[in-house]
Amino acid sequence: MKMHPDEIDTRVELVQALVQEQFPQWVDLPITPVLFMGTDNALYRLGDDKVVRLPRIYWAVGQVDKEQIWLPHIAPHLPVPIPIPLAKGVPGAGYPWHWSVYSWLSGENVTPSRLTNPHQFAIELATFVQALQQIETTHELPPGQHNSFRGVALGQRDPAVRVAIASLQGVIDTDRATKIWDSVLQVSTSDTPLTWIHGDLQPGNLLMRGGSLSAVIDFGCMAVGDPACDLMVAWNLFTPETRSTFRSALAVDAGTWLRGCGWALSVALIALPYYQNSNPTLATMSRYTLNQIFADFPDELLRA
Repeated sequence: MKMHPDEIDTRVELVQALVQEQFPQWVDLPITPVLFMGTDNALYRLGDDKVVRLPRIYWAVGQVDKEQIWLPHIAPHLPVPIPIPLAKGVPGAGYPWHWSVYSWLSGENVTPSRLTNPHQFAIELATFVQALQQIETTHELPPGQHNSFRGVALGQRDPAVRVAIASLQGVIDTDRATKIWDSVLQVSTSDTPLTWIHGDLQPGNLLMRGGSLSAVIDFGCMAVGDPACDLMVAWNLFTPETRSTFRSALAVDAGTWLRGCGWALSVALIALPYYQNSNPTLATMSRYTLNQIFADFPDELLRA
């Protein structure tokens, strides 16, 4: 199913044609669609140890060069594996954009119900976030269309968030969502240094083995931006108890934590109406996120 009205059609036959034309050394490898494709890219397994990643929408095209350049740079500094680009494809076979072949990382997709040791997982994920933030950023990659503007000043998302809230009348408690959004905007200004961010830390981009974090995937939203952006996982994956463990392991200040909540809130509010028909998994995650945030902001706090 298409996730965007104007996305490019992809199929196994297209990938076969691209590989045969540009990478004949892999022409005999089987090609199978990856069941859980990303919203920006279509994924096709290539043999046992590779994956083809094709931008499916125009705003994701800039991710190809970015990941080709920067993933090999940051990978050695991280505590778990991330995808490594193996080859860069060019337009062909009717496909208009550059594309990539990456190493395939095996593991089980994370969900709240699959976390057998959620507190340990929260610590492991916090260790990953800290390691990413500590990577030197001399050659900066500011947020922009290439990463859906993840990591910008939170206030820049205000118009889109209010449009999303208006579209969710009768679906969620829009009055509560508005009050929480107004609250986090009041503390969004910060002198916190910009750092490397993944930009889309959520269950679908985390892999685990034996209950432990084994890999982090899909760096399409990576940039150098507000580190609070990567705190959104505290609400889209964790419960109040494991959220507390995650926060303690990161040792972030109150302002950064609230901005992280604002990022989680804004992403969930915008994603829910956009993907509620085309991506039920993402819509369910958005609802989970909103429920977690609403629980963190009781009525008495909002009245204060």
